[in-house]
Amino acid sequence: MENGATIANDGDFDNTPTNLTKPTTAATLTIRVIKSFTFRTERSLVLHDVDLESTTVWQLKERVRQAVKTQPGWKPYRTVELDTLKLYTQAHGSKTTNLIINLDNDEWIFSDDSAMLINLGLENESEISFFNLALYQAFKQDPETKWE
Repeated sequence: MENGATIANDGDFDNTPTNLTKPTTAATLTIRVIKSFTFRTERSLVLHDVDLESTTVWQLKERVRQAVKTQPGWKPYRTVELDTLKLYTQAHGSKTTNLIINLDNDEWIFSDDSAMLINLGLENESEISFFNLALYQAFKQDPETKWE
């Protein structure tokens, strides 16, 4: 259906945007775990039932690090020191032309580990990049990809 519309029990369309369909205490977030900017190596981790009102940036980082350490299929990502979160896009927002990370808006980097996710403007179906800051800064200086 267009714009995330669903059919209600009575046959009418529910035009509620998907970012508003869940409470902020049970949000779904997509974390784009980035191994290499140059080779566009990224894997997405979908987290369900994230409480944006009580979860800090540090807690989110730890939850993702734990998933990378323990879940199958993440072995290639275990060698990267993941230390930085940055908003990639909000639900129904425009996406960047870079397929791996939003190189614009460095103010979207979550620099305060004690900040609550809700206070950073996160909502249901937000996408967040998780990466190594030094690798990101080097890529910004020379944004050449070698994946072809």
